Amino acid sequence: MNRVLVAGIGNVFLGDDGFGVEVVRRMDPSALPGSVVVADYGIRGVHLAYELLGGAYDTLIMVDAVEIDGPPGTVAVLEIDDEPAPDALPPVNGHGMHPQAVLDLLRKLGGGVARVLLVGCRPQTIDEVMGLSEPVAAAVEGAVAAVTALARDETYRQSDRERADA
Repeated sequence: MNRVLVAGIGNVFLGDDGFGVEVVRRMDPSALPGSVVVADYGIRGVHLAYELLGGAYDTLIMVDAVEIDGPPGTVAVLEIDDEPAPDALPPVNGHGMHPQAVLDLLRKLGGGVARVLLVGCRPQTIDEVMGLSEPVAAAVEGAVAAVTALARDETYRQSDRERADA
């Protein structure tokens, strides 16, 4: 059974940037297998990188507001490859990092995670305001269901390690 970390990312003081935090807040951990951990990392990207450094997780599912195609409130699941971002690492900011920066920092520290999925929602507004915009708020329940299903699927997905042992 794979260990899965579901990480809500975002800043609740910047409107729709709080999408990932709201999704994990609404998830029901009792509806998930015991090998799934759901956590609100908010703006603590460095902490997320260090949590992953120990290699305790086979899959990371990040939930965040991201610029994807479609109108605000559009939700997509993206698989993140294991390659570092082509540009230079941004300076480490202890109070917030975008998902790729977290993964780049993890690699720089000598760690990695076998599989990374990003459940992203296109924001309408990233301004200094509390609360999600109407289209993003309307997407939260569907995202909760999608993340829950992904976490379950990833828990029981046969890992490369298990296939090699078979």
